[in-house]
Amino acid sequence: MLKKKLLALFVITSFLSSFIISNAKAETTFQPEKFPYTEMQIQVMPEFDYPEGWAKDTPSLLVGQYGTFTNKSGQDFDGKVELAVPASEKGFQAYLVAEFPEDNKPEVQRPFDVNKEKRTISWKPSKAIKNNESYRFVVEYYTSAVDVKDKRSFTYEYSNPTEIGTLDVIFYAPMEAKEITLEPKAPNITKSEYGEELFYYQYKDVKIGESYEYSFSYQKDGFKSTLDAINEKQPPNDENHTSVNGTATDQISGGSGGSTESGGNRPLIGIGGAVVIGIAIIIAGVFVYLGLKGKSYSAPKASSSKAAIQHPKKQLGKKETKSISVDDKKELRKKLLAGKIDQETYDEEMKKLI
Repeated sequence: MLKKKLLALFVITSFLSSFIISNAKAETTFQPEKFPYTEMQIQVMPEFDYPEGWAKDTPSLLVGQYGTFTNKSGQDFDGKVELAVPASEKGFQAYLVAEFPEDNKPEVQRPFDVNKEKRTISWKPSKAIKNNESYRFVVEYYTSAVDVKDKRSFTYEYSNPTEIGTLDVIFYAPMEAKEITLEPKAPNITKSEYGEELFYYQYKDVKIGESYEYSFSYQKDGFKSTLDAINEKQPPNDENHTSVNGTATDQISGGSGGSTESGGNRPLIGIGGAVVIGIAIIIAGVFVYLGLKGKSYSAPKASSSKAAIQHPKKQLGKKETKSISVDDKKELRKKLLAGKIDQETYDEEMKKLI
């Protein structure tokens, strides 16, 4: 009788242990549908820049995703965030994974894994995401998806795994590109001060599983990147465009194989570190003041991704000793253009930096 009781107790204990372990694992599994986005901004940038060691006669396609989601799982999440990427696509190279741990603070890079078989990139946030808490991140990667024939062309498709409050998709035409076509036709088109053409789409209340596909083609001679073309131009003669010509690019590569790990735990853009490309300031202003050609539009809050539109972050490398006030002035200018501060506040803060 005692043996039977002990056996029954052992079976029950084993079952409970197995249940607890399985439940613990489930709690750390990222389920996208339980982490809806309040906003997602996708930037698609053919020939914007080239990673180190990239083939000179192969156009690059840089894609950046700036997202803010909220933990609606009903419990704190302490696992890895997982994002779908075309990891098995030719030329895929993970460039950046970073989070925004605090408002008005620089992004911080996170170590990440790339799984080519699952076509995902994953990383663990620096701290647990509490229930109903928001989390902001950026992921950027390169592919060689641009096909070179009579015209250069590629397709980009995004299928969202969860609900999205506001989805912005922005295409950057390469500098010096001609005969540009984009389908479906973009409702909003504008140009930066440097002549870079931008195509903008915005979607509201996007449901789970909705997908969007775009076909982009253009004519272009040579393989000069947009950044190189901008650097060859004379920047506007004002204090807000000082030091636009920095060109060093400390790249982050996911490497090769089924699963790779890269990244770091250091600030990506700091007060004395890397300089955000000056053109981002101009583009942000263009969208804020144009009102997107009659459409009802509010510039995304600066806290969402630090500006209405951001270019990828490029570090200064050997030029990291540039004046601290240059970065501060650019941040102030972005806040002004995004409507986060008024002109009077801008003028007062600018005086403190002179």
